[in-house]
Amino acid sequence: MPQDPTEPRVVVTGPPRRTRRASGYYRPRTEIDEQTTLGHTYVRSLMRTQLRAALTVFAVLGLLIGPLPLLFAAMPDARRLEWAVLGFGLYAPIVLLARWHVRRAERNERDFVRLVEDR
Repeated sequence: MPQDPTEPRVVVTGPPRRTRRASGYYRPRTEIDEQTTLGHTYVRSLMRTQLRAALTVFAVLGLLIGPLPLLFAAMPDARRLEWAVLGFGLYAPIVLLARWHVRRAERNERDFVRLVEDR
């Protein structure tokens, strides 16, 4: 049955299928992807916390290893002690510092992902 060109066209509407989120709502992941100022701030805060952890490890390592040349200079005849301290005495603290740093960096990244994913 052909439509009569003089009849008005009927438009059927219904409730919207999707609801929009409230204005003012933002997603940090979108901000980061779009490289906005806020997204830049998020990434910069992650980098700052990672740098803080690295500088902490560096400072502790410097305080641990820094005085050793003075100690060795004070005891010129203790060659075996030097090798024992360098070979065995520093190994455990360096491994513990490295382990702490990795755990700290992973925790910082987990916190960042939790922030970005809105969980």
